[in-house]
Amino acid sequence: MPRPDNRTNNSLRPLILERGVSPFAEGSCRVSMGATVVHCTASVEEGAPPWRKGTGLGWITAEYSMLPRATTTRTSRERRGAGGRTSEIQRLIGRSLRASVESFAFGEYTIRIDCDVLQADGGTRTASVTGGMVALVDAMQWLSKTHGVSNPFSRLVAAVSVGIVDGEPRLDLCYEEDVAAIVDANVVKAHPDKYVEMQGTGEGGTFTRAAWDELVSLADDGIAEIFQAQNDVLGLA
Repeated sequence: MPRPDNRTNNSLRPLILERGVSPFAEGSCRVSMGATVVHCTASVEEGAPPWRKGTGLGWITAEYSMLPRATTTRTSRERRGAGGRTSEIQRLIGRSLRASVESFAFGEYTIRIDCDVLQADGGTRTASVTGGMVALVDAMQWLSKTHGVSNPFSRLVAAVSVGIVDGEPRLDLCYEEDVAAIVDANVVKAHPDKYVEMQGTGEGGTFTRAAWDELVSLADDGIAEIFQAQNDVLGLA
């Protein structure tokens, strides 16, 4: 069956990475994956978490939130702290982006990535990883230049969703596809070919190893395109 936006099953939604959108942040990027838009900032803060004090090592962490009208109906603000879904997404973003460094020996600083969803149409967590990576690269460069530490950046990290909808494996699901998917998965990779995380769930049924392999292959191709877009906006070799 045709997709809602008439893409082929192996096509990404239009991807836009806008670098440096927040003048006060050490790094920032607004990422658009189709109708999903996430504003990502990276802030360098003095001091490491308590369990790292005195080690000379820094840390990278993430926070995630969604504006009340990022969706078709208003969602309440999480005034009492992050809920279960939000906490899970924050942990995913944080550990994904930590895979971009070889070492945390950049001094006792914390780099905090804030991912705020302005508009949600599926794939907000994967878009957050992709845009957060661009913001993090700039923040690490800023830290290196202003504090004389070694730039910890080692490799790009990117993510994309895949799933089985109407019996077909599809890349980069929009919301309409996401809610209809019998299998829904998120794949995170570190450039060029290392996996950071795979999250796959049989939402409305089960799936075979062959089906999973096909989904991962779709994700591989999509993430290769995302890596190129990140490279282009960052001006990396």
